[in-house]
Amino acid sequence: MQQANTEAPPSPTAQEETPQLAGPSDRSPPTMAPLQTGSRKRKAAEAEEGAGSSSLPGPSTAVAMAMAMEMEMATAEAGQAEGPMLLAKRPRRPMARSSLVHYLKGRALGADGHPGLGGFEGDLRSYGVLRLPELLRERQLSLGPLNKVFASQWLNARQVVCGTKCNTLFVVDVKTDHIMRIPLMRDRVPDLSRGPPSCGIHAVELNPSKTLMATGGENPNSLAIYQLPTLDPVCLGDCQGHRDWIFAIAWMSDTVAVSGSRDGTLALWRVDPDMFNGSIAWHKDAGLPVYAHIRPRDVEAIPKATTNPGNRKVRALAFSNRNQELGAVSLDGYFHLWKARSNLSRLLSLRLPYCRENVCLTYCEDLALYAVGSQSHVSFLDLRQGQQNIPPLCSREGGTGVRSLSVHQHIITVGTGHGSLLFYDIRAQKFLEERSATGPDFFPAPSGRKLKLTCGSGWINQDDLLENYVAGVEDFPNALYTHCYNWPEMKLFVGGGPLASGLHGNYAGLWS
Repeated sequence: MQQANTEAPPSPTAQEETPQLAGPSDRSPPTMAPLQTGSRKRKAAEAEEGAGSSSLPGPSTAVAMAMAMEMEMATAEAGQAEGPMLLAKRPRRPMARSSLVHYLKGRALGADGHPGLGGFEGDLRSYGVLRLPELLRERQLSLGPLNKVFASQWLNARQVVCGTKCNTLFVVDVKTDHIMRIPLMRDRVPDLSRGPPSCGIHAVELNPSKTLMATGGENPNSLAIYQLPTLDPVCLGDCQGHRDWIFAIAWMSDTVAVSGSRDGTLALWRVDPDMFNGSIAWHKDAGLPVYAHIRPRDVEAIPKATTNPGNRKVRALAFSNRNQELGAVSLDGYFHLWKARSNLSRLLSLRLPYCRENVCLTYCEDLALYAVGSQSHVSFLDLRQGQQNIPPLCSREGGTGVRSLSVHQHIITVGTGHGSLLFYDIRAQKFLEERSATGPDFFPAPSGRKLKLTCGSGWINQDDLLENYVAGVEDFPNALYTHCYNWPEMKLFVGGGPLASGLHGNYAGLWS
């Protein structure tokens, strides 16, 4: 885990002991008008306060002090010439803060005193987000015979955890391609009548502090929680939970998660560290993989639609931390909004404008809107307006569908079923374009062509290809089921595999 370097602010004592340069404030004040108030010493002190905590006045501070003294001397002479007069005070303008101390302090705290980037550096980071996609270059990763990467998350600067259709949970080192498999948790009472899982692991999510990871168990109906960074098993939600595969997971806080299932239900889980720490520590010394078995705090069913009541499978979840609300998409073509507290309370349900294959969902905190991916469109929902007030975007990728979505600031990344990545600027309401230079002495300018990154061929099982498809057909692009950014390192991990269900294969790539 990377830790942020923080510097302690200088102590007041150190500031008081810093020698001061002799300035105009050390001179004796000139003769002043009888009714005029104020002094150069006081104004010099106010100018130094406006400049900040720096002990040495910078160029802007010295100029402001000199201007203040000249104005005061001029008004004093006018007072002596014209006699007593009451001068109206001009509104004081805020002093410009251009010292190095204020720049560093603003970079650490942000413009409003909160952690973040402000001013020029924030603009620079936004510009980098716009320009990063056109600079990315692919390096394919070898995953062996694994089948279809469905979910992924960065664990640190070089490791990504992934879940596959063949029910494998593993960590891949993006520098060495080394793969480490993670043992799956088993139900307390295994269902012997159930055959090998054909669903796989569709969701991998980290809690906000990146101390816990939620995913599926050996039984894809169960919720498994692992501890980070050790990946030790913590608990398994296999009691009175879902009756079908888990498709989506979202964390509400560091200890509360919600899972969405193919059975049309949402389950709210609470992880209590005190109930398993002692047991895990004792059995860990003995070398035994022991974990707790938990049940959900609340289970709520998605309302049945009148148009397609039998297809209310929960396919994707996205949480709004600002509003403490959870968005859910079901395959019957509806978006549902829930209030997440100690239980789940449904707020509303909306019919989506494009209701075929709604399989992915994300939330944009900066613009406070949800984005839903369907067979050929991405729809935007601004619930503050109560309607869809941003035109949807069309992927136009041969009807293969939008398979993965992510958003950073106002740029949304779209992974398609045709092996390509697209980038859409929500504010400008247009796709990012390729840039090209008209000559060696000109800067690259937008060319009018949509920026599209096409992923490599990956690996495909040739036996499946010959058995199920016509010989000579070689164009089987990979569906990009998952992608995730490592923004501090400016890297993008992309995973997927053949779109056809009858083909066995995988794709993994590092774009940097």
